[in-house]
Amino acid sequence: MKTYGVVLGGGVGARLGLSVPKQMVKVAGKTILEHTVGILNDSPEIDEVIVMIAPGWAERVATVLGERYKKLSLILEGGATRNETTRRVLDVLGDTECKVILHDAVRPLVDERIILECAKALDSYGAVDVVIPSADTIVTVDDDDFITSIPNRSRLRRGQTPQAFRLSVLRSAYDKAIEDPYFYASDDCGVVLKYRPDVKIKCVLGSEHNIKVTYAVDLFIADKLFQLASQDALEKSAKQLAEEMGGKTIVIFGGSYGIGAEIARVAREIGMNVVAHGRSTTGVHVQDEAAICQSLAEAEAEHGRIDAVVLTAGVLRMGQLAEADEATVMESVTVNYIAPVNVARAAYQYLKKTAGHLLFFTSSSYTRGRENYALYSSSKAAVVNLTQALSEEWAPDNIHVNVINPERTRTPMRTQAFGDEPVDSLLPAETVAKASLSILASESTGLVIDVRREQFETDAN
Repeated sequence: MKTYGVVLGGGVGARLGLSVPKQMVKVAGKTILEHTVGILNDSPEIDEVIVMIAPGWAERVATVLGERYKKLSLILEGGATRNETTRRVLDVLGDTECKVILHDAVRPLVDERIILECAKALDSYGAVDVVIPSADTIVTVDDDDFITSIPNRSRLRRGQTPQAFRLSVLRSAYDKAIEDPYFYASDDCGVVLKYRPDVKIKCVLGSEHNIKVTYAVDLFIADKLFQLASQDALEKSAKQLAEEMGGKTIVIFGGSYGIGAEIARVAREIGMNVVAHGRSTTGVHVQDEAAICQSLAEAEAEHGRIDAVVLTAGVLRMGQLAEADEATVMESVTVNYIAPVNVARAAYQYLKKTAGHLLFFTSSSYTRGRENYALYSSSKAAVVNLTQALSEEWAPDNIHVNVINPERTRTPMRTQAFGDEPVDSLLPAETVAKASLSILASESTGLVIDVRREQFETDAN
Protein backbone atom coordinates (compact mmCIF):
# COMPACT_ATOMS: atom_id res chain seq x y z
CA MET A 1 0.00 0.00 0.00
CA LYS A 2 1.45 3.38 -1.00
CA THR A 3 2.20 5.86 1.78
CA TYR A 4 1.79 9.61 1.35
CA GLY A 5 3.47 12.06 3.70
CA VAL A 6 1.43 15.26 3.75
CA VAL A 7 2.90 18.42 5.27
CA LEU A 8 0.15 20.70 6.54
CA GLY A 9 1.44 24.27 6.40
CA GLY A 10 -1.59 26.49 6.22
CA GLY A 11 -0.76 28.60 9.30
CA VAL A 12 0.03 32.30 8.91
CA GLY A 13 2.15 32.92 12.02
CA ALA A 14 -0.21 35.36 13.75
CA ARG A 15 0.75 34.19 17.26
CA LEU A 16 4.42 34.64 16.40
CA GLY A 17 3.72 38.21 15.36
CA LEU A 18 5.23 37.63 11.92
CA SER A 19 4.45 38.91 8.44
CA VAL A 20 5.27 35.51 6.90
CA PRO A 21 3.84 32.03 7.58
CA LYS A 22 5.58 30.56 10.60
CA GLN A 23 6.79 27.57 8.60
CA MET A 24 8.86 29.97 6.48
CA VAL A 25 10.84 31.24 9.48
CA LYS A 26 14.45 30.06 9.55
CA VAL A 27 15.95 28.08 12.39
CA ALA A 28 19.24 26.16 12.36
CA GLY A 29 20.08 27.40 8.89
CA LYS A 30 16.86 26.41 7.10
CA THR A 31 13.20 27.30 7.06
CA ILE A 32 11.08 25.23 9.40
CA LEU A 33 9.32 23.88 6.33
CA GLU A 34 12.59 22.64 4.81
CA HIS A 35 13.42 20.73 7.98
CA THR A 36 9.99 19.09 8.05
CA VAL A 37 9.88 18.22 4.36
CA GLY A 38 13.40 16.83 4.61
CA ILE A 39 12.41 14.44 7.40
CA LEU A 40 9.48 13.02 5.44
CA ASN A 41 11.50 12.91 2.23
CA ASP A 42 14.26 10.91 3.94
CA SER A 43 11.92 8.47 5.67
CA PRO A 44 11.97 4.96 4.16
CA GLU A 45 8.29 4.67 5.10
CA ILE A 46 7.17 7.55 2.86
CA ASP A 47 6.72 7.03 -0.87
CA GLU A 48 5.51 10.48 -1.88
CA VAL A 49 5.40 13.91 -0.20
CA ILE A 50 2.70 16.57 -0.65
CA VAL A 51 3.01 20.07 0.82
CA MET A 52 -0.06 22.13 1.67
CA ILE A 53 0.81 25.79 2.17
CA ALA A 54 -0.95 29.04 3.07
CA PRO A 55 -2.78 30.71 0.17
CA GLY A 56 -0.52 32.92 -1.91
CA TRP A 57 2.68 31.19 -0.87
CA ALA A 58 2.86 28.19 -3.21
CA GLU A 59 5.23 29.80 -5.70
CA ARG A 60 7.56 31.06 -2.99
CA VAL A 61 7.61 27.64 -1.34
CA ALA A 62 8.39 25.94 -4.65
CA THR A 63 11.41 28.23 -5.01
CA VAL A 64 12.62 27.55 -1.47
CA LEU A 65 12.26 23.77 -1.72
CA GLY A 66 13.64 23.58 -5.25
CA GLU A 67 14.54 20.17 -6.64
CA ARG A 68 16.25 18.81 -3.54
CA TYR A 69 13.44 16.56 -2.32
CA LYS A 70 12.97 13.69 -4.73
CA LYS A 71 9.74 12.43 -3.18
CA LEU A 72 8.04 15.84 -3.28
CA SER A 73 5.32 15.66 -5.93
CA LEU A 74 2.84 18.46 -5.19
CA ILE A 75 2.75 21.88 -3.56
CA LEU A 76 -0.84 23.05 -3.12
CA GLU A 77 -2.59 25.90 -1.38
CA GLY A 78 -4.53 24.92 1.72
CA GLY A 79 -7.92 26.11 2.86
CA ALA A 80 -9.01 28.64 5.45
CA THR A 81 -9.15 25.93 8.16
CA ARG A 82 -7.34 22.70 8.96
CA ASN A 83 -10.40 20.73 7.91
CA GLU A 84 -10.63 22.52 4.55
CA THR A 85 -6.95 21.81 3.94
CA THR A 86 -7.42 18.10 4.64
CA ARG A 87 -10.44 18.07 2.32
CA ARG A 88 -8.22 19.40 -0.47
CA VAL A 89 -5.71 16.65 0.24
CA LEU A 90 -8.43 14.05 -0.14
CA ASP A 91 -9.48 15.61 -3.44
CA VAL A 92 -6.04 15.01 -5.00
CA LEU A 93 -5.36 11.52 -3.64
CA GLY A 94 -7.83 9.68 -5.83
CA ASP A 95 -9.71 6.52 -4.91
CA THR A 96 -6.97 3.90 -4.57
CA GLU A 97 -6.52 2.82 -0.96
CA CYS A 98 -3.32 4.12 0.60
CA LYS A 99 -1.78 5.28 3.85
CA VAL A 100 -1.96 9.01 4.56
CA ILE A 101 0.40 10.47 7.17
CA LEU A 102 -0.54 14.08 7.97
CA HIS A 103 2.08 16.17 9.77
CA ASP A 104 2.21 19.78 10.93
CA ALA A 105 4.76 21.80 8.97
CA VAL A 106 5.78 23.53 12.19
CA ARG A 107 6.86 20.33 13.94
CA PRO A 108 10.36 20.10 12.42
CA LEU A 109 11.81 17.74 15.02
CA VAL A 110 9.67 14.64 14.49
CA ASP A 111 11.86 11.56 14.41
CA GLU A 112 11.88 8.52 12.16
CA ARG A 113 10.78 6.20 14.96
CA ILE A 114 7.43 8.02 15.17
CA ILE A 115 6.88 7.92 11.41
CA LEU A 116 7.75 4.22 11.30
CA GLU A 117 5.35 3.33 14.12
CA CYS A 118 2.53 5.32 12.50
CA ALA A 119 3.00 3.56 9.17
CA LYS A 120 3.16 0.13 10.78
CA ALA A 121 0.10 0.78 12.93
CA LEU A 122 -1.93 1.43 9.77
CA ASP A 123 -1.40 -2.21 8.82
CA SER A 124 -3.80 -3.09 11.65
CA TYR A 125 -5.83 0.05 12.34
CA GLY A 126 -7.69 2.62 10.26
CA ALA A 127 -6.53 5.68 12.21
CA VAL A 128 -3.50 6.55 14.32
CA ASP A 129 -2.70 9.50 16.57
CA VAL A 130 0.63 10.51 18.12
CA VAL A 131 0.40 11.43 21.79
CA ILE A 132 2.53 11.97 24.87
CA PRO A 133 1.58 11.77 28.57
CA SER A 134 0.68 15.01 30.28
CA ALA A 135 3.17 16.12 32.90
CA ASP A 136 0.86 18.95 33.97
CA THR A 137 -2.41 18.73 35.83
CA ILE A 138 -5.28 19.50 33.45
CA VAL A 139 -8.38 21.29 34.70
CA THR A 140 -11.71 22.09 33.09
CA VAL A 141 -13.30 25.48 33.74
CA ASP A 142 -16.64 27.17 33.20
CA ASP A 143 -17.36 30.40 31.33
CA ASP A 144 -16.21 32.44 34.34
CA ASP A 145 -12.91 30.60 34.69
CA PHE A 146 -13.86 28.61 37.77
CA ILE A 147 -12.62 25.01 37.95
CA THR A 148 -15.39 22.50 37.41
CA SER A 149 -13.34 19.30 37.40
CA ILE A 150 -9.83 17.91 37.49
CA PRO A 151 -9.60 14.81 35.27
CA ASN A 152 -7.38 11.88 36.20
CA ARG A 153 -4.05 12.78 34.60
CA SER A 154 -3.10 9.13 34.10
CA ARG A 155 -5.73 8.84 31.37
CA LEU A 156 -4.90 12.13 29.64
CA ARG A 157 -2.55 12.57 26.68
CA ARG A 158 -1.31 15.56 24.74
CA GLY A 159 -1.88 15.27 21.02
CA GLN A 160 0.89 15.80 18.47
CA THR A 161 1.33 14.91 14.82
CA PRO A 162 1.65 12.95 12.60
CA GLN A 163 -1.91 11.71 12.46
CA ALA A 164 -2.19 8.76 10.11
CA PHE A 165 -5.12 7.16 8.32
CA ARG A 166 -6.15 4.73 5.71
CA LEU A 167 -7.51 6.91 2.92
CA SER A 168 -10.93 5.21 2.90
CA VAL A 169 -11.43 5.86 6.61
CA LEU A 170 -10.51 9.54 6.48
CA ARG A 171 -12.55 10.15 3.33
CA SER A 172 -15.69 8.48 4.68
CA ALA A 173 -15.42 10.52 7.91
CA TYR A 174 -15.20 13.77 5.96
CA ASP A 175 -18.04 12.74 3.65
CA LYS A 176 -20.29 12.35 6.69
CA ALA A 177 -18.95 15.55 8.30
CA ILE A 178 -19.97 17.62 5.28
CA GLU A 179 -23.59 16.65 5.90
CA ASP A 180 -23.39 18.09 9.45
CA PRO A 181 -24.26 21.85 9.48
CA TYR A 182 -22.51 22.19 12.87
CA PHE A 183 -19.35 20.40 11.81
CA TYR A 184 -16.17 21.48 13.59
CA ALA A 185 -13.07 19.57 14.60
CA SER A 186 -9.66 20.82 15.69
CA ASP A 187 -7.85 17.92 14.06
CA ASP A 188 -8.42 14.98 11.75
CA CYS A 189 -8.58 12.30 14.44
CA GLY A 190 -11.44 14.33 15.91
CA VAL A 191 -13.29 14.01 12.60
CA VAL A 192 -12.85 10.23 12.56
CA LEU A 193 -13.77 9.94 16.25
CA LYS A 194 -17.05 11.81 15.72
CA TYR A 195 -18.16 10.58 12.32
CA ARG A 196 -16.59 7.10 12.22
CA PRO A 197 -17.02 5.95 15.85
CA ASP A 198 -16.73 2.37 14.67
CA VAL A 199 -13.03 2.96 13.84
CA LYS A 200 -10.60 2.53 16.70
CA ILE A 201 -7.88 5.19 16.78
CA LYS A 202 -4.57 3.67 17.86
CA CYS A 203 -2.13 5.84 19.82
CA VAL A 204 1.60 5.95 19.13
CA LEU A 205 3.99 7.47 21.65
CA GLY A 206 5.34 10.81 20.50
CA SER A 207 8.29 12.78 21.84
CA GLU A 208 8.83 15.84 24.03
CA HIS A 209 11.19 17.09 21.32
CA ASN A 210 8.43 16.96 18.71
CA ILE A 211 7.33 20.50 19.58
CA LYS A 212 5.00 22.71 17.59
CA VAL A 213 6.45 26.14 16.83
CA THR A 214 3.55 28.41 17.75
CA TYR A 215 4.90 31.21 19.94
CA ALA A 216 8.10 33.27 19.84
CA VAL A 217 9.68 31.27 22.66
CA ASP A 218 9.19 28.09 20.60
CA LEU A 219 11.70 29.38 18.03
CA PHE A 220 14.32 29.64 20.74
CA ILE A 221 13.49 26.18 22.07
CA ALA A 222 13.55 24.66 18.58
CA ASP A 223 16.97 26.16 17.91
CA LYS A 224 18.32 24.62 21.12
CA LEU A 225 16.74 21.26 20.30
CA PHE A 226 18.43 21.28 16.89
CA GLN A 227 21.71 21.86 18.71
CA LEU A 228 21.01 18.87 20.95
CA ALA A 229 20.11 16.76 17.92
CA SER A 230 23.46 17.65 16.37
CA GLN A 231 25.21 15.88 19.25
CA ASP A 232 24.45 12.55 17.57
CA ALA A 233 26.72 13.63 14.72
CA LEU A 234 29.67 13.87 17.14
CA GLU A 235 29.67 10.11 17.71
CA LYS A 236 31.01 9.00 14.33
CA SER A 237 33.74 6.38 14.50
CA ALA A 238 37.06 6.65 12.69
CA LYS A 239 35.78 4.06 10.21
CA GLN A 240 32.63 6.09 9.51
CA LEU A 241 34.66 9.26 9.07
CA ALA A 242 37.04 7.51 6.68
CA GLU A 243 34.11 6.25 4.60
CA GLU A 244 32.41 9.65 4.45
CA MET A 245 35.40 12.00 4.31
CA GLY A 246 38.22 9.96 2.81
CA GLY A 247 39.58 11.55 -0.39
CA LYS A 248 38.04 14.94 0.35
CA THR A 249 40.12 18.08 0.76
CA ILE A 250 40.22 20.17 3.93
CA VAL A 251 42.00 23.49 4.37
CA ILE A 252 42.79 24.53 7.93
CA PHE A 253 43.80 28.01 9.03
CA GLY A 254 45.37 27.91 12.45
CA GLY A 255 46.75 24.44 11.86
CA SER A 256 50.17 24.93 13.48
CA TYR A 257 49.23 23.71 16.93
CA GLY A 258 46.35 23.03 19.31
CA ILE A 259 42.95 22.10 17.92
CA GLY A 260 43.90 23.00 14.34
CA ALA A 261 46.94 20.70 14.39
CA GLU A 262 44.85 17.87 15.82
CA ILE A 263 42.19 18.30 13.14
CA ALA A 264 44.95 18.09 10.52
CA ARG A 265 46.41 14.96 12.10
CA VAL A 266 43.11 13.10 12.45
CA ALA A 267 42.03 14.20 8.95
CA ARG A 268 45.17 12.65 7.48
CA GLU A 269 44.52 9.43 9.41
CA ILE A 270 41.06 9.08 7.84
CA GLY A 271 42.41 9.65 4.33
CA MET A 272 41.63 13.30 3.67
CA ASN A 273 43.79 15.63 1.61
CA VAL A 274 44.98 18.10 4.23
CA VAL A 275 46.29 21.61 3.67
CA ALA A 276 47.16 23.13 7.05
CA HIS A 277 48.35 26.72 7.39
CA GLY A 278 49.67 28.51 10.41
CA ARG A 279 51.81 31.47 11.31
CA SER A 280 54.64 29.33 12.68
CA THR A 281 54.58 26.64 9.95
CA THR A 282 53.65 28.09 6.57
CA GLY A 283 53.83 31.75 7.52
CA VAL A 284 50.16 32.41 6.67
CA HIS A 285 48.59 34.98 8.98
CA VAL A 286 44.81 34.83 9.20
CA GLN A 287 44.76 38.64 9.23
CA ASP A 288 46.23 38.64 5.71
CA GLU A 289 43.32 38.43 3.28
CA ALA A 290 45.58 38.11 0.25
CA ALA A 291 47.44 35.20 1.82
CA ILE A 292 44.13 33.44 2.58
CA CYS A 293 42.96 33.85 -1.00
CA GLN A 294 46.28 32.56 -2.37
CA SER A 295 46.26 29.56 -0.02
CA LEU A 296 42.80 28.48 -1.11
CA ALA A 297 43.60 28.94 -4.80
CA GLU A 298 46.74 26.80 -4.43
CA ALA A 299 44.84 24.09 -2.51
CA GLU A 300 42.24 23.79 -5.25
CA ALA A 301 44.91 23.79 -7.94
CA GLU A 302 46.72 20.93 -6.20
CA HIS A 303 43.76 18.76 -5.20
CA GLY A 304 41.08 19.78 -7.69
CA ARG A 305 38.49 20.74 -5.07
CA ILE A 306 37.99 22.07 -1.56
CA ASP A 307 35.35 20.33 0.55
CA ALA A 308 35.90 21.98 3.92
CA VAL A 309 37.50 25.11 5.28
CA VAL A 310 38.23 25.34 9.00
CA LEU A 311 39.40 28.35 10.98
CA THR A 312 40.72 27.62 14.48
CA ALA A 313 43.12 30.55 14.90
CA GLY A 314 42.41 32.93 17.76
CA VAL A 315 44.06 35.12 20.36
CA LEU A 316 43.10 35.62 24.00
CA ARG A 317 44.20 38.89 25.54
CA MET A 318 42.75 39.45 29.01
CA GLY A 319 42.49 42.74 30.83
CA GLN A 320 40.39 45.85 31.25
CA LEU A 321 39.33 47.36 27.92
CA ALA A 322 40.12 50.90 29.13
CA GLU A 323 43.70 49.83 29.77
CA ALA A 324 44.25 48.01 26.45
CA ASP A 325 46.54 49.70 23.94
CA GLU A 326 45.59 50.10 20.28
CA ALA A 327 47.78 47.21 19.15
CA THR A 328 46.02 44.80 21.53
CA VAL A 329 42.59 45.96 20.41
CA MET A 330 43.42 45.66 16.74
CA GLU A 331 45.01 42.22 17.13
CA SER A 332 42.03 40.85 19.09
CA VAL A 333 39.42 42.18 16.69
CA THR A 334 41.36 41.35 13.54
CA VAL A 335 42.29 37.77 14.46
CA ASN A 336 39.08 36.83 16.26
CA TYR A 337 36.53 38.46 13.96
CA ILE A 338 37.88 40.07 10.80
CA ALA A 339 39.76 36.85 9.97
CA PRO A 340 36.56 34.74 10.00
CA VAL A 341 34.91 37.32 7.73
CA ASN A 342 37.82 37.24 5.29
CA VAL A 343 38.08 33.43 5.33
CA ALA A 344 34.36 33.16 4.61
CA ARG A 345 34.50 35.58 1.72
CA ALA A 346 37.49 33.81 0.19
CA ALA A 347 36.13 30.28 0.75
CA TYR A 348 32.69 30.86 -0.73
CA GLN A 349 33.59 30.33 -4.39
CA TYR A 350 35.26 27.00 -3.64
CA LEU A 351 32.66 25.61 -1.23
CA LYS A 352 29.88 26.53 -3.66
CA LYS A 353 31.37 24.10 -6.19
CA THR A 354 31.41 21.18 -3.74
CA ALA A 355 28.44 21.99 -1.47
CA GLY A 356 31.13 22.11 1.15
CA HIS A 357 31.44 23.06 4.78
CA LEU A 358 32.81 26.10 6.61
CA LEU A 359 33.64 25.62 10.29
CA PHE A 360 34.42 28.31 12.86
CA PHE A 361 35.21 28.17 16.57
CA THR A 362 33.73 30.16 19.43
CA SER A 363 33.95 30.15 23.21
CA SER A 364 31.41 29.67 25.98
CA SER A 365 31.92 33.35 26.77
CA TYR A 366 29.94 34.22 23.63
CA THR A 367 26.70 33.93 25.61
CA ARG A 368 27.63 36.58 28.15
CA GLY A 369 30.51 39.04 28.27
CA ARG A 370 32.84 38.70 31.23
CA GLU A 371 35.06 41.08 33.10
CA ASN A 372 38.54 41.22 31.54
CA TYR A 373 37.26 39.36 28.46
CA ALA A 374 35.46 42.22 26.70
CA LEU A 375 37.25 41.96 23.35
CA TYR A 376 37.44 38.16 23.30
CA SER A 377 33.82 37.54 24.38
CA SER A 378 32.32 40.11 22.03
CA SER A 379 34.27 38.89 19.02
CA LYS A 380 33.29 35.27 19.73
CA ALA A 381 29.65 36.33 19.95
CA ALA A 382 30.09 38.04 16.58
CA VAL A 383 31.42 34.79 15.08
CA VAL A 384 28.29 32.96 16.22
CA ASN A 385 26.10 35.59 14.57
CA LEU A 386 28.25 35.40 11.44
CA THR A 387 27.79 31.63 11.33
CA GLN A 388 24.02 31.83 11.62
CA ALA A 389 23.76 34.58 9.00
CA LEU A 390 25.98 32.80 6.49
CA SER A 391 24.12 29.52 6.95
CA GLU A 392 21.01 31.30 5.69
CA GLU A 393 22.73 33.30 2.94
CA TRP A 394 24.51 30.22 1.61
CA ALA A 395 21.70 27.69 2.03
CA PRO A 396 20.64 28.02 -1.65
CA ASP A 397 24.17 26.92 -2.60
CA ASN A 398 23.97 24.01 -0.14
CA ILE A 399 27.02 25.26 1.77
CA HIS A 400 27.02 24.23 5.42
CA VAL A 401 28.27 26.69 8.05
CA ASN A 402 28.64 25.75 11.71
CA VAL A 403 30.60 26.83 14.75
CA ILE A 404 32.15 24.65 17.43
CA ASN A 405 31.87 25.74 21.07
CA PRO A 406 34.36 23.55 22.94
CA GLU A 407 34.66 23.35 26.68
CA ARG A 408 37.97 24.45 28.17
CA THR A 409 40.49 22.66 25.99
CA ARG A 410 44.14 21.76 26.47
CA THR A 411 45.83 24.07 23.95
CA PRO A 412 48.99 26.22 23.92
CA MET A 413 46.80 29.37 23.83
CA ARG A 414 45.06 28.37 27.04
CA THR A 415 48.30 27.39 28.76
CA GLN A 416 49.82 30.74 27.84
CA ALA A 417 46.83 32.57 29.33
CA PHE A 418 46.17 30.48 32.44
CA GLY A 419 49.34 28.47 33.07
CA ASP A 420 49.30 24.79 34.01
CA GLU A 421 45.92 23.37 35.01
CA PRO A 422 44.87 19.88 36.15
CA VAL A 423 44.90 17.65 33.08
CA ASP A 424 41.60 15.99 33.96
CA SER A 425 39.85 19.38 34.07
CA LEU A 426 40.43 20.09 30.38
CA LEU A 427 39.09 18.62 27.15
CA PRO A 428 41.79 17.00 24.99
CA ALA A 429 42.34 18.78 21.67
CA GLU A 430 42.03 15.40 19.91
CA THR A 431 38.45 15.04 21.18
CA VAL A 432 37.52 18.45 19.78
CA ALA A 433 39.21 17.54 16.48
CA LYS A 434 37.22 14.33 16.09
CA ALA A 435 33.97 16.12 16.94
CA SER A 436 34.80 18.82 14.39
CA LEU A 437 35.38 16.28 11.63
CA SER A 438 32.13 14.53 12.54
CA ILE A 439 30.25 17.80 12.05
CA LEU A 440 32.00 18.30 8.71
CA ALA A 441 30.65 14.90 7.69
CA SER A 442 27.08 15.85 8.64
CA GLU A 443 24.32 17.83 6.94
CA SER A 444 24.04 20.25 9.87
CA THR A 445 24.15 23.97 9.23
CA GLY A 446 23.64 27.14 11.24
CA LEU A 447 24.36 25.43 14.55
CA VAL A 448 26.48 26.16 17.59
CA ILE A 449 27.78 22.71 18.54
CA ASP A 450 28.79 22.27 22.16
CA VAL A 451 31.62 19.82 22.77
CA ARG A 452 31.74 18.80 26.42
CA ARG A 453 34.12 16.59 28.36
CA GLU A 454 31.42 14.73 30.29
CA GLN A 455 29.69 13.73 27.06
CA PHE A 456 32.71 11.87 25.79
CA GLU A 457 33.52 10.43 29.20
CA THR A 458 29.99 9.00 29.30
CA ASP A 459 30.36 7.60 25.77
CA ALA A 460 33.68 6.01 26.71
CA ASN A 461 32.13 4.34 29.74
